[in-house]
Formats: sequence, C-alpha cells, structure tokens
Amino acid sequence: MNVEELDGLALRDFAPRPTVKLASYPVPRASTPAVDAHNHLGRWHAHMRTGRWSEDDWRVKDVPALVGLMDACNVATIVNLDGSWRDELETNLDRYDRAYPGRFVSYARVDWDETAEKGWPERIAASVADSAARGAGGLKLWKDIGLRLRDEKDDLIFLDDARLEGMWAALADANLPVGVHTADPAAFFQPLDRHNERIEELLRHPDWQFMGPQFPPLSRLLDALEAAVGANPRVTFVAAHVGCYAEDLDWVDRMLRTYPNFNVDIAARIAELGRQPRRTKRLIEDYPDRVVLGTDVSPPTAGDYEIYFRFLETADEYFPYDAEEPPGNGRWRISALDLSPQLAAGVIGDNARRLIPALHSLG
Repeated sequence: MNVEELDGLALRDFAPRPTVKLASYPVPRASTPAVDAHNHLGRWHAHMRTGRWSEDDWRVKDVPALVGLMDACNVATIVNLDGSWRDELETNLDRYDRAYPGRFVSYARVDWDETAEKGWPERIAASVADSAARGAGGLKLWKDIGLRLRDEKDDLIFLDDARLEGMWAALADANLPVGVHTADPAAFFQPLDRHNERIEELLRHPDWQFMGPQFPPLSRLLDALEAAVGANPRVTFVAAHVGCYAEDLDWVDRMLRTYPNFNVDIAARIAELGRQPRRTKRLIEDYPDRVVLGTDVSPPTAGDYEIYFRFLETADEYFPYDAEEPPGNGRWRISALDLSPQLAAGVIGDNARRLIPALHSLG
C-alpha cells in the first residue's frame, strides 16, 4: 500500500499491532472460587423481542458443558439474571438452581407490561413476593426503567417513582438483593459525532444511543437511582456496571460512602476501569467489601473469564479487554489492577457470597 492510499485509510481498516514488549501472565483459573454475579442464562431477552418463551431461545444450550467450563475456570456460581416470573421463573429454577445446587442463583424480573393498566403497582409488588416464595435469589431491574417504560398515562417511570414503594417493601421483606441497571455508558447520551469515543459501537447499534427529547438525560437516571437507594435502606442494591457510571469513579465513590446498602459489580466495564487502574484499585481498597465480579458475557467462555481474572489478579499492562478486533467498546487497551490476594478474593467471590443470601451457605 503506497502513501497516497494510506492517506485515505478508513478508521475501520486501521488495525495497529503494538510493538511494545510487555509481560503477560494469563490466569485461566481464578485464585479463589469465583461468583459471576452478573450473567444472562435464560430466555428473557428473546421474550422481549418475540413475546413468547421458546426452547430455542436459551442463552445456554448445554448446561452440563457450562458447568464443566465453570469447574475448569474455578467459577463456583453464576447468577442468572433472567429468571423472569411465575412459570418461567420455575423453568429457570428447574434448569439451573435445582438441577445444580449451589452452582446457579436465578433472579426474578417483573412483567412491566402490567404498567399499561391501572393497579400495576400492587401487581408488581405481588409479583416480587410471589417470586421470592418460589425461590428467586434476587430481583433484576433493567435500563428500560427511565428510558422506555411507561405507565397507563404514557408517562415515563423512573426508579424513584413513589408507586414503586410496594416493590421495594416486598424486596426488603423477603431479604432479596436487587441488581439494578439504569442508564448506559455516558457516550451513549452524547452527540454521535467525531468526538464520541464509542462511535463505531453506536454505528453498529444505533438503538443504543439515547439522545433526543424522547429520552431523559443521564443525570436524571442517576438521580433516580440515588433517590431509590437512599429511600430504601433495607434493600441491598448491587448497581450493575460499576454503579451504572464507570466513567466517573468519584461519583461511584460518593455513592458507596453515603449509602451502606449500595454496592457495585464490574460487569462489562473493565474497558473503562482498565484505563484508570490506579483510581479503580483505590476504590476497591477503600470499599473492599462492596465490589463484586460480574462479566455480562453470555454464554461465557474460558477466554472471557481469563481476561477478568487477569485484570484483577495481575499487574499486566496494555492488553486487550476482549477478543474482538477491533475491540467492541473502543480502540484502546487496559492495564490490570494487581490486587492483593485478600482484595482479589473479595471481588472474585467472597463479597457476592456475603451480599446474596442465597449464597450464604456456600461461603
């Protein structure tokens, strides 16, 4: 390729190979039994698209093979956030939790289609209580709250909606933790232009951009999360994706400092954390019992777990945060945290076993 051709090289075709020589310490097995506290093993995502439960839509087709992978990687337990509700919850519990005791914990969801009709707050609260009675290990709340979920009057519903008080009370009464995902990466709320560092990702997934009058600003979603956490001290929150704001660890730090019931997982955010490793390590050192492992890679592979364990347990620098080329979130590499064995053990498994009652007996 000559100079003239290179002058017009498209970004999508640019694939530099680093020449820097760095140490590499692969970690195929966690040093301590791991809990992947954020994963998706069920059929909920497909149900969102189709409105039905199909045997072909399981995220994991071969559960025994997954258990074998877990054994090989020293993953003791995976939290399945796709348990859903009523009969579908029972199906997930049968497929995972009851078939492999201790290896899986399925969280419930609620059927937000209920909000189209009056009386939905009571029905949502009753659904949570019913799921707890069936054996759900927690509740998963997704980012549709605040972004797209609307009530019978076509108004957006946010996490701090007073009508959700019954839901929070049901969680507290059942001692169920809640895994909550609000908002999305900050770049998804910014203009799609040459300054947006996630431009390639957003071009692949244009529905992931939340700009325009139909969407609230990122700050409104984060304020709603904080209000819900503050108003419900009896509920254990595990805020997904580093508190839903991995780009601002000072904000996450303030939340952890202010609210003892607020905790975070690192699922799908090592790309963000790995380019601020010293700040990330300091956050974990300051709150050693409040950060948990999650991957949000479904179904997970041995390579996925190896990257997460490498990120937590080694001092490696400038390595890929996923196996894609170019990487999925943006064109950068990450550095690992070099956590002490005690801190690593907390993040990798001990903290989740403390925060999730369904795992208490496995500590």
